[in-house]
Amino acid sequence: MLKQRVITALILAIIFLSALFGLSSTYFSFFMGAIVLIGAWEWARLAGLVAIWQRGFYTLAIFGLLFLVSAYLGFGAEAGPDLGAIRELLVAGCVWWAVALLLVQGYPSSAILWGHSLVRLVMGLLVLVPAWIALVYVRQQASGAWLVLLLILIVAVADSGGYFAGRRFGRRKLAPAVSPGKTWEGFAGGFIANCLLALVLSLSLNVSLPLMLILVVPASLVSVLGDLQESMLKRHAGIKDSGTILPGHGGILDRVDGITAAAPVFALALLASGAFSSAPGF
Repeated sequence: MLKQRVITALILAIIFLSALFGLSSTYFSFFMGAIVLIGAWEWARLAGLVAIWQRGFYTLAIFGLLFLVSAYLGFGAEAGPDLGAIRELLVAGCVWWAVALLLVQGYPSSAILWGHSLVRLVMGLLVLVPAWIALVYVRQQASGAWLVLLLILIVAVADSGGYFAGRRFGRRKLAPAVSPGKTWEGFAGGFIANCLLALVLSLSLNVSLPLMLILVVPASLVSVLGDLQESMLKRHAGIKDSGTILPGHGGILDRVDGITAAAPVFALALLASGAFSSAPGF
């Protein structure tokens, strides 16, 4: 199983890095759109849809929504994207994660609010669409590919730091009803690891430490919530993995749950900071 996981992880890394650095912003948005659609297919299962046609219809609906959102935001327009509209949708995505925090904290009692399939389908929309918007926007920036890679690194450091700190020092459960393995000590470990990452990047790239902390810390903190929310939905649905497309890893959502939460927060911090301007020619 470990060998299979490592092989799958290496293949995924090669595919993603090739797309990130080898594709233009336009084609990268298509690539991420395909990832989102696979995620939508898996989310439909989390929402309780069993029939193939039901899951296909939901995936098609998300595809149509991505198309409409792209046109509304001006992705691909000669004048460039509408930063005001992007900001509004990113804020909406961040507000959703604040709501998700309350739902996770209140589980299992909170399931009375979101247990219906229709509500869970709407939740998928609020998770997947802002994440896509965020990743497309970040990729458009000057050094956008490296900024996307930084986002991925933040999530990975939060996850790895949390794992090792939790194994060594974990005592108090973070959300026992949702994910019994996660602890407050692990959460603190991931946070500290990303603070160190911000310090190292600030020194090595000659970027101000406050700016790096603004970009790194909020995304690090909220990435854990993405993991917890998916765990909550899987527990409610009585399934172990969101899918089976990735041997040894489960589904796409199992690998990108932290990114779906961190991406809108990271992109909004990037937009608010004004540290990077949009690259010409989406």
